[in-house]
Amino acid sequence: MLKFTPILLALIYGFVMYRFSVWRTQSELNSRSSELVDPTLAPMLDRMAAALEIPRVKVHLYEIEPINGLAAPDGRIFITRGFYQKFRQGEVSAEEMASVIAHELGHVALGHARRRMIDFSGQNALRTALAMVLVRIIPGVGVWIANMLTSMLAAKLSRSDEYEADEYASALLVKTGIGTDPQKSLFEKLEALTNSRSGVMPAWLMSHPPTKDRIAAIERHEANWGLPT
Repeated sequence: MLKFTPILLALIYGFVMYRFSVWRTQSELNSRSSELVDPTLAPMLDRMAAALEIPRVKVHLYEIEPINGLAAPDGRIFITRGFYQKFRQGEVSAEEMASVIAHELGHVALGHARRRMIDFSGQNALRTALAMVLVRIIPGVGVWIANMLTSMLAAKLSRSDEYEADEYASALLVKTGIGTDPQKSLFEKLEALTNSRSGVMPAWLMSHPPTKDRIAAIERHEANWGLPT
């Protein structure tokens, strides 16, 4: 029984972390966000809602400066204040903002938003269990190896989700008549807007795929759909 104790403790830890993470995320988003109302973006949201055959696409403004869009586990879509400011300043077009929202809608529709929270807790549990085992086998570096292995796993899962959400967004943007050009142009802009480290960090540790790979994947989808690239 004792040999299974580290695994059992790790599973309990993972469940507790999952519940805490959900509560903390919801509390943070509830306290620091409000509905985004913008007359320039409204027609884009209406077109996406019509394409999806739903009453409306509701977006929230998250009051933080980092440039990002995100989908919460409860299905809400958020654009950060920093990202919205880039739009207001003319550095990002309405169509490009629509591509971000379409991408986050993809995360929700494909179940990524909820699963990521579970994955995060599972990875914490796996990291804890691995560290407990490896520390006994390889003292001094066991924790480092456990952290590296779980980080590699998390990055791979995240990159897979990003490709899937990109494909969903491309299909939605084509259906609305917006097309994929804004999606591809925004990827190129994000390198500069977010001071991307993609040229430094190894691709297998990045949570998002390299820009050129994401654009190439979109163009492959367009070719498969019989669309001009």
